[in-house]
Amino acid sequence: MPEDHRPAKSVRVLLAEDQGMMRGALALLLGLEEDIEVVSQVATGDAIVAAALEKRPDVALLDIELPGRSGLDAAEDLREECPDCRVLILTTFGRPGYLRRAMEAGAAGFLVKDGPVEDLADAVRRALRGETVIDPVLAAAALSAGPNPLTARECDVLNASVDGATVSDIAARLHLSESTVRNYLSSAIGKTGTRNRMEAVREARQQGWL
Repeated sequence: MPEDHRPAKSVRVLLAEDQGMMRGALALLLGLEEDIEVVSQVATGDAIVAAALEKRPDVALLDIELPGRSGLDAAEDLREECPDCRVLILTTFGRPGYLRRAMEAGAAGFLVKDGPVEDLADAVRRALRGETVIDPVLAAAALSAGPNPLTARECDVLNASVDGATVSDIAARLHLSESTVRNYLSSAIGKTGTRNRMEAVREARQQGWL
């Protein structure tokens, strides 16, 4: 919609999505709303804060799995660097663990991508008004799932295992002893009810704990 047809105060939106077609479609659909203006589009997580500091959006719509830095990590960065910017997590992966992490990161809402665009536009407006917007089915699932049983260090060790790294590699990467790494891996495997670390990584990701 032409700029002069918009209200004097449009909601300024930053959109972070790594898939170009999806990013373009979301920007186009949101741009059709008279009171919403997409002021910035980024494809990587590590570009979010710089774009927000430059464009000063009112609301940031962030995917979770982004190159460089996850949307959840970027949400924490925005809370520090751009406290006036409200964050909505928009993801394909409606996992209870992701919802809990998003709320801990200060996000104003958590939505899945298969919802209607009208709901997304409404969520942007509601977030700007200070409301918390959460997919109700996912909220119920998160309550029943309980908190993440893994400690921060156990998550670090599992994340360092995803590329098939050896215990020695993980120890060097995280500045830990090899025996400490083995202890963390053993604990994480036990907590996830799996048989080995790769199964533990898969289960933790499926739950949204990583």
